[in-house]
Amino acid sequence: MRLSAKHDGFKDFILDQLTELNGVTVGAMFGGYGLYQNAKFFGIIHKGRLYFKVSTAIVPNYKERGMKPFRPNAKQTLKSFYEVPIDVIEDAEVLTQWATTAVTG
Repeated sequence: MRLSAKHDGFKDFILDQLTELNGVTVGAMFGGYGLYQNAKFFGIIHKGRLYFKVSTAIVPNYKERGMKPFRPNAKQTLKSFYEVPIDVIEDAEVLTQWATTAVTG
């Protein structure tokens, strides 16, 4: 697992929650971190929030829970990444399922 030198408790927690998802690495991105599985980009950790890549088929699951797309700044919105609900983040098994969906699209 590739980790940056900077300590980030939330990033560390997310990586711990995703230990069952083999091949996960993390790298600096957008002032936060990008999540990869076997070099496939599937998630973003930014300012204490987690975002997963979404397909048009899965976006409704995020919107129904009131989740918003990733906005790295006021002028930019990445609608292909949505915030992951806190109850999902707290359940490692469910988080791994959501991450797998993000990876496979």
